[in-house]
Amino acid sequence: MPSYRAPIRDLQFVYHELLNADQTLASLPGFEETTADLVDAILEEGAKLFEQKIQPLNQLGDKQGCRFEAGEVTTPDGFKEAYNAYIEGGWGSLAVDPEWGGQGLPETISFMLEEMLTSANVSFSLYPGLTRGAISAINSHADDELKARYLPKMVEGVWSGTMCLTESQAGTDLGLVRTKAEPRPDGSYGITGTKIFITGGEQDLTENIIHLVLARLPGSPEGVKGISLFLVPKFLPDDDNEPAQRNHVSCGAIEQKMGIKGSSTCVLNFDNAQGFLIGLEHRGLACMFTMMNAERLAIGIQGLGLGEVAYQNAVAYARDRLQSRAAGGSAAPQLSADPLLVHPDIRRMLLTTRAYNEGARAVAVWTAVNIDLSHRHPDAAKRAEADDLVSLITPVIKAFFSDYGYETTTLCQQVFGG
Repeated sequence: MPSYRAPIRDLQFVYHELLNADQTLASLPGFEETTADLVDAILEEGAKLFEQKIQPLNQLGDKQGCRFEAGEVTTPDGFKEAYNAYIEGGWGSLAVDPEWGGQGLPETISFMLEEMLTSANVSFSLYPGLTRGAISAINSHADDELKARYLPKMVEGVWSGTMCLTESQAGTDLGLVRTKAEPRPDGSYGITGTKIFITGGEQDLTENIIHLVLARLPGSPEGVKGISLFLVPKFLPDDDNEPAQRNHVSCGAIEQKMGIKGSSTCVLNFDNAQGFLIGLEHRGLACMFTMMNAERLAIGIQGLGLGEVAYQNAVAYARDRLQSRAAGGSAAPQLSADPLLVHPDIRRMLLTTRAYNEGARAVAVWTAVNIDLSHRHPDAAKRAEADDLVSLITPVIKAFFSDYGYETTTLCQQVFGG
């Protein structure tokens, strides 16, 4: 069974020594108490949860997968208990505004924990990961009433979030979206259409699911300039903000995938479901980009996280597996053969993987520091400069980290063939 140990020392080196993030972040308003000891304690406690409770669910999640029956999705055994431990520890709310129940810590800390979580169990990580992106979009673009109603429960983790973009005819080209939004007399909207490939669209981990849905109003312009963004809850909250009436949104199926089987990937049907406008009419794609950019970074971190856990297991195997003798003479004459680790091509593959992992980790944490600077620096020009850097590097992280996460895990698989 694969194992994982969080690379705490590597993360500490990047954060404390390479980037001197302690000094940078502690100089920002609101982060004055973000000491080195606090950061280290958070990393160590997070590592315990991810290593001991969440990583062991990987194999079962892959074998058992999510189960779909009568419109309901059941996650693999152990996922619900692990998710409860995750939200009870406040791990999903670390970098969220305290106004909504978050802890107000730097995004940089959240980024480092995100790497650990995806290494430990990428299927599990997708559930809270999408919620964080939805929180960001709602906080940035929704009106105060929607924020007050939905954000506290989402930040707590008892309600989750999804990103509903793709339709059967509209993948990369979102200008082809056909889902309709009809205005209602009460100011809400009736949402009708079908969305596919929706991560966490239905599951049994949370008591409510908040869908962020791209749809078109009557008479809207063609293409992306006619798309609006709507908040569509699975259950409509009552006056006490508890899930009450079931909304007209249902899961029609889940995808049968090659991997990440512990993550539910759903077909969602909206049948005149009640939705609420986020932001301005016809400006939905601009609002959704807040969440999309957060998820782009998350996808990149997944590549890093998977590359790290692949490396750890490949190195362990290469140390134990005895095959042939080293080209320059026996490295372990007392054994029947030398460990794989001494052979040049094995070393090439492992060192290549480690180089990519360490470089990606440094870029990821540097980007997170700039996100914090863009939010908190007292100088508007410095905030703008940091934001420009983040905007530039976000698609690079998404593309490069995910591509080379694939390449490095492939290299590590080759080690197991020796």
